Amino acid sequence: MQTFLEDASFNQSPPFADVDLFRADRPLVDAAKRYGLDEESLSLCGRDFGSAETLELGRIANENPPRLRALDGRGNRIDRVEFHPAYHALMAKSIAYGIHSSAHDGSEPHAPMTQRAMRLYMATQAESGHLCPITMTHACFGALAAEPSLLAAWKAKILSRDYDPSLKPWTQKAGVTIGMGMTERQGGTDVRANITTAVNHGDHVEISGHKWFMSAPMCDAFLVLAQGEGGLTCYLMPRFKPDGSLNALRFQRLKDKLGNKSNASSEVEFHAAYAQRIGPESQGVRTIIEMVQLTRIDCAVASAGLMRIALSQAISHIRNRSVFQRRLVDQPAMRAVAADLALELEAQAALAFRLARASDLRENGAEAAWLRLMTPAIKYLVCKSAPQFVYEALECLGGNGYSEELPLARYYREAPLNAIWEGSGNVMALDVLRAASRQPDAASDTIDRLAKTAGEVLDLPPFVSELKARLRAGDAERHARYICEGLARLAAVAALVEAGSPFASLYARTRFAAAPFAQYGASDLGLRAETELLERALAV
Repeated sequence: MQTFLEDASFNQSPPFADVDLFRADRPLVDAAKRYGLDEESLSLCGRDFGSAETLELGRIANENPPRLRALDGRGNRIDRVEFHPAYHALMAKSIAYGIHSSAHDGSEPHAPMTQRAMRLYMATQAESGHLCPITMTHACFGALAAEPSLLAAWKAKILSRDYDPSLKPWTQKAGVTIGMGMTERQGGTDVRANITTAVNHGDHVEISGHKWFMSAPMCDAFLVLAQGEGGLTCYLMPRFKPDGSLNALRFQRLKDKLGNKSNASSEVEFHAAYAQRIGPESQGVRTIIEMVQLTRIDCAVASAGLMRIALSQAISHIRNRSVFQRRLVDQPAMRAVAADLALELEAQAALAFRLARASDLRENGAEAAWLRLMTPAIKYLVCKSAPQFVYEALECLGGNGYSEELPLARYYREAPLNAIWEGSGNVMALDVLRAASRQPDAASDTIDRLAKTAGEVLDLPPFVSELKARLRAGDAERHARYICEGLARLAAVAALVEAGSPFASLYARTRFAAAPFAQYGASDLGLRAETELLERALAV
């Protein structure tokens, strides 16, 4: 049969769409079984977010980013951000699945943080940007718990699974979302350098100042930090005042970001804006930190989800593309790369879900200690792994991967974000040191337990001894990244062992015992392992 050049499908891989993102992901299915989760509801979510329609919503939302309308046609301040309907459709979908609320509403009494994390993992694969307000709404409970009366007033609206994007007072809405604003242009990560001030008026304060990054400016309220009478304090700032008038938030512009195009991140000024105190005066960092910890878990889970969809796209492509008379997947060099990516993701996903599970078990003392030490370490490793991982998946598609008309380019631009949001690499590494110094015995016990578990597949005493020695050294800060990454890699091996993964030993050998890990495809995994890894990674 004659083939015409107009036939664009000739030797092109088909679109990756209409896939059950849960059932196609055998490591994810295994994790759900291990934790006793509702597989059918996860599969329903996986089919929805893996549908051609939902994946297309992700493309459209990013190609039509939000726009700020500071003024109406008559010059009145409206400070409204307008989004494409595709963004609203994604928000409605994620809220309907309770990704913003299910960990707190009692709908899933068994392992709610873990089950929710799996839905977040799949939703990220459809589109990452809209999940910023979803994550912050989920995490706001960590801060609002410090002010029970305010939490009680807002709780029903926050837990609602009705998405209401209208700009009106929160009391008139079916459901609300919560954002946050902490950093300022002069301080960045150093929030204690904030100069925004709060003036006390009895039952409320008026805040004047600015925020250099305030995410999701169309949220119904924001947790912000400002200098109160006693020092840095946390406040809840609604979009509307109690009398129904628009609060004095003046959005200056939306950030023009490398990626995350569907999501609005703003610069904002406050002109005596109404707010209410959350938590004790001068304890703003302590109040907000529980919210930050929850968002850091989401950063790790979402980065793993982004790597998952990039790998899925790559494997789908190499199974369907032929070069030099053979499918790419049958060519040894390509198989080595794809299988090594699958091995890395097997570990990264196990680590992210182990982190979510620790949050479920935080009432247990040992698990709470594990969570304090490992949250920044795991965020560091998983989030910082994403850009290189997504790039390698992109390269599997060759020039097609570099084209903005296919999704790998969008994933690549998205990949660095979570490593920066809620604390960049050095901040995470220093947080590990801080957690270890505050509770040295608990940290040492956590490392010993990780080493004991990981030791089932690899002899690790020399590495563990060096890790502990550097952690105790007077110049530990110089080695902060070595300590942080080593701890997270150790935890990844332990997570694979706990999961009963058939690749725990292989991961340990290639990441610890072999030559220094450099590029994907450089490790000798063995033909049998390559085949099984690829089959597990995309079981369709």
